[in-house]
Amino acid sequence: MYSQTTRGIVVTVRPDYLDDQSAPAENHYVWAYHVRIENQGADTVQLKSRHWKITDALGRRQEVQGAGVVGEQPVLGPGESFEYTSGTPLSTPSGIMVGTYQMQGPDGSIFDVSIPAFSLDSPHQPVRLN
Repeated sequence: MYSQTTRGIVVTVRPDYLDDQSAPAENHYVWAYHVRIENQGADTVQLKSRHWKITDALGRRQEVQGAGVVGEQPVLGPGESFEYTSGTPLSTPSGIMVGTYQMQGPDGSIFDVSIPAFSLDSPHQPVRLN
């Protein structure tokens, strides 16, 4: 698991390789990632949008931006959390994801919450010994 805290908002991510949805012979690899967003701060916040940077093993990057997550813009009071699962395909057997959530505070101000960088690893990635 990967975890990072920004302004009292804790984001924890657990990636899982989906063997049953992947086709390595066709350069198609799929991961699910489970995210937990927990408000350990004193103010109520709302997740307004997301911005992901997804990089494959060849260094090709794609960016994904949009409103909310899985069709929702959850409001989190102090001590509350929100969890969801999403996924991403790659054409290489490994990669990395990192991003930010744009949150809105009670005064209407917008601030970024970091999503920790996490590794997308499949059992098809060649192991290199140093």
